[in-house]
Amino acid sequence: MTVTASAHASWGADSAPSALDVGTPLILLAEKEKDPKYWRDQAQQTLKNALRLQTLNTNVAKNVIMFLGDGMGVSTVTAARILKGQLHHSPGEETKLEMDKFPYVALSKTYNTNAQVPDSAGTATAYLCGVKANEGTVGVSAATQRSQCNTTQGNEVTSILRWAKDAGKSVGIVTTTRVNHATPSASYAHSADRDWYSDNEMPPEALSQGCKDIAYQLMHNIKDIEVIMGGGRKYMFPKNRTDVEYELDEKARGTRLDGLNLIDIWKSFKPKHKHSHYVWNRTDLLALDPHSVDYLLGLFEPGDMQYELNRNNATDPSLSEMVEMAIRILNKNPKGFFLLVEGGRIDHGHHEGKAKQALHEAVEMDQAIGQAGAMTSVEDTLTVVTADHSHVFTFGGYTPRGNSIFGLAPMVSDTDKKPFTAILYGNGPGYKVVGGERENVSMVDYAHNNYQAQSAVPLRHETHGGEDVAVFAKGPMAHLLHGVHEQNYIPHVMAYAACIGANRDHCASASSSGSPSPGPLLLLLALLPLGSLF
Repeated sequence: MTVTASAHASWGADSAPSALDVGTPLILLAEKEKDPKYWRDQAQQTLKNALRLQTLNTNVAKNVIMFLGDGMGVSTVTAARILKGQLHHSPGEETKLEMDKFPYVALSKTYNTNAQVPDSAGTATAYLCGVKANEGTVGVSAATQRSQCNTTQGNEVTSILRWAKDAGKSVGIVTTTRVNHATPSASYAHSADRDWYSDNEMPPEALSQGCKDIAYQLMHNIKDIEVIMGGGRKYMFPKNRTDVEYELDEKARGTRLDGLNLIDIWKSFKPKHKHSHYVWNRTDLLALDPHSVDYLLGLFEPGDMQYELNRNNATDPSLSEMVEMAIRILNKNPKGFFLLVEGGRIDHGHHEGKAKQALHEAVEMDQAIGQAGAMTSVEDTLTVVTADHSHVFTFGGYTPRGNSIFGLAPMVSDTDKKPFTAILYGNGPGYKVVGGERENVSMVDYAHNNYQAQSAVPLRHETHGGEDVAVFAKGPMAHLLHGVHEQNYIPHVMAYAACIGANRDHCASASSSGSPSPGPLLLLLALLPLGSLF
């Protein structure tokens, strides 16, 4: 089948690529695909690659990198794959994301202890701390009830970032959200409520009972995190302190009621003989020499960072640029590092019903995964890519090959006789009724960056989805991520591979290079069925 210009009319003026971009590659691809040999050769090569995996990588992971696509369900992965291809002037379906190239894939069950459909806090506690928890809580067990400060003490749980730090590794956090948002906070904080960003957001009762806000905990709980990058400046400064970038924006001003300047506190905790750098813009970040940076704090927005499609290249770095700088700094430690990277605004785009924003966020995270892969080796670096939860996001409608991922289905509804976009949401702000009927999308710019795809149920914010999410893995012990797992299993695998935390019985003593060596037991366990390990 050949796609004509009319099939691509839905790209819109500001969306890429055009019919002329895609048409010729699709015609050439279609000719190859008519030959059965094309598919047989492809399958045989895939089979050869799969057979090579019989030789397991049982090395000890010197480094562990975890990429977390917030809200990146399987439908988002598929749509992002198509978008990536179409941005490179191909039909898209045959494209490979960087995570698609990982040899091991599993499914993760995302429910919280008190929620069938989870939130990002309880899930972060699972995949970072190794225990499932209640929704809305971070770094605490399920014995802690949301917003109840007095249920926190004694129920704190530590994360793999802490385990790596205790083992002498360097550690880093990179996110496109606030650095004290749900995902990163579970790596260092213990809070009964994910929304306690600063003391300004905490109830008086919680403050009187001694609970600390998450920004405060970021600076005090683990004082020697080598790299912290993302947004969240306003939570670090006293109430009404003018922001360095948005001087006239009241919403960008400092929020802290305790009068603390957490940036100064961060600096004061660093040894005088070490080189610590605080930056708030892309120019200063890229000007740094990573070889002369021991500690880096980069806060590029008052709140969350801008969407990739809206990003100001002068002031805000991309996720890929932050990841590159983080790895260059962390790589200097001969004992290795743990790095948490969050593509956090995939989730926000979906909540707003803005699929184009969400999918471009996912493509940028894919770029960062490729950047990390180019800077590390599968011989000594375990890389895990996963999501905390999914969304009620879908695309369908019998669209033809190469159809714009943001385009129309090729038919109109056989009920209301109106066209519809391939992308739809189960619920959310895109629900619109015009004249008592579903809005006619051909009358609006559905290719716009901020177009809100139609939804079945009206909600101000679209909700998470409850289905399993994918886990992609490569590097040492990546084969231990296979099948269907509880989400809290993931950090136990990462710790096992890196010989950190409590799960070190299989490791020999540290080698002369400072990295642990695999003992005979490790090699034996790697060949056993996983079920026999537990």
